[in-house]
Amino acid sequence: MVQQQSAGPRHVTSKDGVRLAVWSTGTGPPLLLVHGSMSDHRRWRITEHLSDVRTVHAMDRRGRGGSTDGPDWTPEREVEDVVAVVEAVAADAGHPADVLGHSFGGYLAVRAAARTAQVRRLVLYEPAVVPHPQPPELVARVQAAVDAGRSEDAVEIMLRDVLHMPEEEITMLRAQPSWPARVATAPTLPREESVPLLLDPAEAAAVRAPTLLIRGGDSPEFLQDAIRTVAGSVPDCRVVTLEGQQHVADQTDPEGFARVVREFLRY
Repeated sequence: MVQQQSAGPRHVTSKDGVRLAVWSTGTGPPLLLVHGSMSDHRRWRITEHLSDVRTVHAMDRRGRGGSTDGPDWTPEREVEDVVAVVEAVAADAGHPADVLGHSFGGYLAVRAAARTAQVRRLVLYEPAVVPHPQPPELVARVQAAVDAGRSEDAVEIMLRDVLHMPEEEITMLRAQPSWPARVATAPTLPREESVPLLLDPAEAAAVRAPTLLIRGGDSPEFLQDAIRTVAGSVPDCRVVTLEGQQHVADQTDPEGFARVVREFLRY
């Protein structure tokens, strides 16, 4: 169910009653953006480069931004969330929606696309298909920072020690208006890093939407492994490499990133 608000986002109610905020702009066929960890809808710098040809819907995942949270978090619940939002925006438009997911959001998006016929085309930017949780000591460091009220430290542990992000990219992210929103998501990080993110081959094989996988040429090996896993299991799939980029190419070169997405979606 989609509920239009008088101001701000509209909300989609997920299967377990969580209310998911969806922020919309632009004109044309629907495109849903699903953010990853350390983010909410404010992370996207590509919207202005897409909203002239798409109605861009940027959801806040549960527990972030304008969305509520539920008592029993699992990745499965978040897959259900994405399905609910996809089907809501597709129902509004009267036809299937395109979906772009980044990192954890890409993992959710590919699984959601296996469960609904309302995805026309699927773009996955380094989906976090990670079969092993982060080491317990790293998760404990993140949790300790959160518990001590050091949310920025928790986010920077993730950027440095999980994504191996160069200091210049961290400095760039800190300077963006979306940085406070990233910091606000710190309490959700330990739960996301404590579980394996698996993609069942049968589930992947059920994805019928043509799929574009985007990878940064300089991204960490575990993300390169994830790309290979998805490319080898989703039927209609091709890979584009952004040379010289890592996990935040949509931040460092939003116009160039959007150009790749537009080219794929125009068919």
